[in-house]
Amino acid sequence: MAFTARSCSFFRSLLRFSALAAALAGLPAGPALAAACGKAPSGELAAQRVAAAAPTRTGPQLYEGPVWIGDALYFSDFGHTGGFPSRIRKLAADGTVSTFLDDSGSNGLAVDAQGNLVAATHKYKALSRYAMPDKARSAIAERYEGNVFNSPNDIAIAADGTLYFTDPDYQKAAAPGGQPVTGIYRVGIDGKVTLVDGTRRNPNGIALSRAGDLLYVNAGDGEVKAYPVANGVPGAGRTFIQGIDGGDGMTLDCHGNLYVTEHGARRVRVFSAQGKELATIRVDANVTNAAFGGADGRTLFITGDRALWRIALDVTGQPY
Repeated sequence: MAFTARSCSFFRSLLRFSALAAALAGLPAGPALAAACGKAPSGELAAQRVAAAAPTRTGPQLYEGPVWIGDALYFSDFGHTGGFPSRIRKLAADGTVSTFLDDSGSNGLAVDAQGNLVAATHKYKALSRYAMPDKARSAIAERYEGNVFNSPNDIAIAADGTLYFTDPDYQKAAAPGGQPVTGIYRVGIDGKVTLVDGTRRNPNGIALSRAGDLLYVNAGDGEVKAYPVANGVPGAGRTFIQGIDGGDGMTLDCHGNLYVTEHGARRVRVFSAQGKELATIRVDANVTNAAFGGADGRTLFITGDRALWRIALDVTGQPY
């Protein structure tokens, strides 16, 4: 999602937390914007577990898809048993954790301009929307060229409402059917689904640059590729970062720095918009995704193997 002046009003409705909206509204570009954003992280850092988010079910499971909406963090919690059962949990402002939605079938989460949850749902092999606050589900994209998807994983939303998502095969066994490739897809505001790239093995984390002119995607090839977006249509990807160790979900801060989770390496690495490594944030278990939130928008939340972490930073960033 872009952090441009053009999309400030969109961001105000999207984020719904006043500190970040105020920081973004009406700011000039250049040094003044950089100062308002705060200082980007640098060096070696460590995030701390959120004790209240301890698992309440037995067996192997992952937390995924953190998204900040209003004054709370929402995240998927799915198991590795048959069908990959999933629910959405909520970390409230008072620090308590509850189940927001049972049987969501979800992995990655995002929030649209109306404040609704957008979910990559392996249960339905589709991109779904859960209305807030009544939680009613509707389908956004269910098929491409007559076939259902494999297991939609992660989501990025452009300022005009165009959606992008990755479709690896990690939870393909959740339901019958799938695609002949593991792909990156675009869903236009007219609902039309197009394949951006079907050549990469298990694309995973996906994010849009501040200006919305680059689509970042990592995959099983160990690279983050940047796909230039012109007139709302992505072009061929180019290598942006190499040597990613098990790349998973990604987010951006208000400087445009990219935060890449590396699953088995148990870390989040921060890269500048030029691809320079700036910082490493370490945790004590495998990681899956990251998002900014908190009362001032400066807390980075990290999901992973039966755990949720947080670290206070000096920058604001995307809510998923």
